Amino acid sequence: MTELPGIRRGTREFRRANAAFFLSAFSVFASLYSVQPLLPMFAQYWVRDAGEASLALSVTTATMAVALIPASMLADRLGRRRLIVWALLITAILGAALPFAQVWWQLITLRTLMGITLAGIPAVAMVYLSEEMAPDALGYSMGLYIGGTAIGGMAGRVISGVLSDFLGWRLGTGILAALILLAALAVAALLPQPRQSTRDPISLPNLWRRCRASFDDAALPWLFASSFLIMGSFVTLYNYAGFRLALPPFLLSHSAIAAIFLVYLLGSISSTWAGGLSQRLGRRKVFWVLVAIMGIGMALTAIPDTWVIILGLAIATIGFFAAHGVASAWVTRRARVGKAQASALYLVAYYLGASMLGTIGGYAWTAWAWPGVLLVCGGAITLALVVAIRLTFIPPLAAPEQPTQPPTAQ
Repeated sequence: MTELPGIRRGTREFRRANAAFFLSAFSVFASLYSVQPLLPMFAQYWVRDAGEASLALSVTTATMAVALIPASMLADRLGRRRLIVWALLITAILGAALPFAQVWWQLITLRTLMGITLAGIPAVAMVYLSEEMAPDALGYSMGLYIGGTAIGGMAGRVISGVLSDFLGWRLGTGILAALILLAALAVAALLPQPRQSTRDPISLPNLWRRCRASFDDAALPWLFASSFLIMGSFVTLYNYAGFRLALPPFLLSHSAIAAIFLVYLLGSISSTWAGGLSQRLGRRKVFWVLVAIMGIGMALTAIPDTWVIILGLAIATIGFFAAHGVASAWVTRRARVGKAQASALYLVAYYLGASMLGTIGGYAWTAWAWPGVLLVCGGAITLALVVAIRLTFIPPLAAPEQPTQPPTAQ
């Protein structure tokens, strides 16, 4: 069977595919993180402490983590395009139901289900692009998709926070859900039918072998641990910065707190910069420095001055996005067997860190206020720095660092 040429730059299909994937990435991360600036509002409205209020985000990241690998298996049976479109549509419908929640458990149930549906897009998006795009178009399309994740996460927080401040959280989340629904319909209309993708249903024993192979590598388990720690500390920092800044002596409005997420633009820039730096100097020399920068930013938030806190958040954001970009690329380079499964395991650790440490940070806030949050964040980032330094002593793979073919099912 003759392989069809991939989607080339400048073609109509290229523009349609890129628009669809940018909207997909935007929708996923806008939906996922839209509730983060609303946590203080939820705590007040539902009469919950900070730890319980954080469940509105934590349950979504937790179920997303658990659903990533099953979603990739489901895509091999249903087809990647079909999974992406239906995952977005169902996510939009669940988001539209959020404003109608009458009791706390209903909101938590909807956010839990959203985590399952949201997993369908990151689980298969990059695989779709790598199969369908021509080699000269792939880099641009991957970059645009990653850019969509950062912009979506930022915009979801800012839009929901500002709208909810003026209109209430029900209307704020409802309007955002309507925007996500429009984006989902656009993706359904724009995303080209795949021409290159092959369905490769994988048995559970073979899936286990591929996942287990990642833990036989000297570096990959440490990279998974760093993913858990840096994401968990980062989400915890932002989850409760809003609680702190809403109280005296700061007394910032919900709109002002949401606007702080604009520093994510610095994070998007830093990830590109760090990628080039790691290529020149080596990941081992760069990664631990980026983790340390993240820790410095967190430490600055201990100073009770609004602008110093914002500066600290900005520095932590730059360090986080840069470190995450280096670590995720490192995973794909180290994986010799089961490359897709290694990437999925990195993301599982990533979202589990957000869920678990994010919730623990809430109870620390309730017990000890901001020093308690910094205890959780500081402990996690200190461990992450230890892991990063440990990685500097692990020798690189023998050149070339190329993944081998995964074992076939027996």
